[in-house]
Amino acid sequence: MAAPATRKRLDPSVFRLPVDRIREGYYSDAYFNFSRDLLIFEERHAHVTMQVFQKHDSVLGGIDEAVAVLKQCAGRFGPDGWEPGWEELSVHALHEGDEISPYETVMTIEGDYSLFAHLETVYLGCLARRTLVMRNVREVVEAAGEKQILFFPARHDHWLVQTGDGWAAHVAGAIGVSTDAQASWWGGRGVGTVPHGLIAAYGGDTVAAARAFAKRFAGEMNVTVLVDFDNDSVRTALEVADALGDDLWGIRLDTAETLVDRPLWHEMGDFRPTGVNELLVRRVREALNAAGHERVKIVASGGFDAARIRKFEAEGVPVDAYGVGSSLLRGQNDYTADVVLVDGRECTKVGRRYRPNPRLEPVG
Repeated sequence: MAAPATRKRLDPSVFRLPVDRIREGYYSDAYFNFSRDLLIFEERHAHVTMQVFQKHDSVLGGIDEAVAVLKQCAGRFGPDGWEPGWEELSVHALHEGDEISPYETVMTIEGDYSLFAHLETVYLGCLARRTLVMRNVREVVEAAGEKQILFFPARHDHWLVQTGDGWAAHVAGAIGVSTDAQASWWGGRGVGTVPHGLIAAYGGDTVAAARAFAKRFAGEMNVTVLVDFDNDSVRTALEVADALGDDLWGIRLDTAETLVDRPLWHEMGDFRPTGVNELLVRRVREALNAAGHERVKIVASGGFDAARIRKFEAEGVPVDAYGVGSSLLRGQNDYTADVVLVDGRECTKVGRRYRPNPRLEPVG
């Protein structure tokens, strides 16, 4: 796997956390809020070491967001309002994009438990979501080798998750994301293709929509056009390439998995003819090359995951980039936090133990 792109942590301000709500415990499991309130009421200042881990070979995501939660929301309410607690804690953590193993400690939090008991739900959720996305993206990036991965799952989940998911995809190696929100944490922009809706708005004329799109945007992006609107990807790809010339960067194949694209209607063989398959890609590539459009890229999308990409690559299918969507949000990568030390002595539930990790670095 590739090394992380950077060791610098994101500034907490990037995340735009609802700080007041998190401090109140609004997003926390209620029992953590009750625990905090009891500890404060009884003035019980247990000095603990909290240990955070998960159970898979994975890629760490969300750690900077988890740290931001602690930095901005650790503390307690006193007579004069909020009393910050970050400076009273000692936190050690791995970095975004680090490869992690099952049960490896990714973060420890040491200090007065009443200062951060209410935050467990929130920082574990950050880690679980972002690690899931990062692990899945890293898997498809590795499957694709040198080919580009375009991160296209925005429409498959709630819009509020886009910013952090896009960052996780970026760190894991995705070359492009589809929304400005997904690109916002590193100052990028969303990329995309001429969509089916725009083609419909031009009366179902892919060439007319592509011409208008290229005229307006060719100077600021790589123009890529969906060519399956009429279920005749070879013909439409050639028409678009002829019409746009140098303004066209690539075409995108996205034939529905329930359809056989017209160029394959008379093909027989031991392949699955529906959707974007190996033979369809080859037919489009052959047609573009024969017409002098060798430089036009082919983006394949529609139901791709790491296994399918590996199969395409093993068979030498001439795809230049893969658009991957909902498969990048599937699965689970849950995290657990345990108090393992109290006042320097081991004190944890049966079945868990203190697992020091020399890879952890102090968080300033």
